[in-house]
Amino acid sequence: MFEELARWLGTCGADILCLQEVTHTAAAGGWTRFDDADRSLPQRANLLADVRSLLPRHHALFTASDAGPVRDHEGRSHQQDFGLAAFVAETLPVVGTRSAFVHGDYVEHQDQWPTDGRPRAAQAVRVFDRPSQRFVTVVQVHGLRDPRGKGDTPDRRAQAKRLADLITVAREDGDLTVVCGDFNLLPDSETHQVLAGLGLVDLVRDADTRTSRYPKPLRHASYLLISEPAAVRRFEIVAEPEVSDHRALMLDLH
Repeated sequence: MFEELARWLGTCGADILCLQEVTHTAAAGGWTRFDDADRSLPQRANLLADVRSLLPRHHALFTASDAGPVRDHEGRSHQQDFGLAAFVAETLPVVGTRSAFVHGDYVEHQDQWPTDGRPRAAQAVRVFDRPSQRFVTVVQVHGLRDPRGKGDTPDRRAQAKRLADLITVAREDGDLTVVCGDFNLLPDSETHQVLAGLGLVDLVRDADTRTSRYPKPLRHASYLLISEPAAVRRFEIVAEPEVSDHRALMLDLH
């Protein structure tokens, strides 16, 4: 859905844009082919560079969670990095960045991408917002995918603790804190209780965060939490346009 995403990026007006499943392949561009045991899909060789070119007045921050083989249109194999990227408007001073693994650790897959158990990372950026004269810490995460479902497991409980640890060290006292991403969890997950213990309030709850590109009946995956609900001017789960199998989460702050 790159063409749809590219059109939307030019109009969304995001000061901070958080993307999961971002690719980076050194010295490659255009389209590649991704394969694992379950599927074969076209995939951008360098989504990081693609988005950076569309947002030239944003800083780009990238954290790789793992890497593995993809093939270009001539059948040549390339090792592709896969992870998280945050794009921060140049009008916002970036005063801190952190990342951490919330599941596993960095892995180089040599022969084939695995279908489950892949490492997962979280990424934090701390900025100073001049109009409001306050610090804002934004943390994004791409949660563990488990083919058995989205229910709580020991791995997901450990993931929640590691995410909470990152949030705690990334933000300072008084920061407005936002936590977002594809959690791959149900609305009643224990993870929400862990994050509530940090003073974070979930704005999504049990709303549908999937688009028509996702055919399965379970419609929960993405969440957005904030430390100060009173700071929210507007929050929208964007149904149109569709730029992914996830709906975009748009947050506008006072």
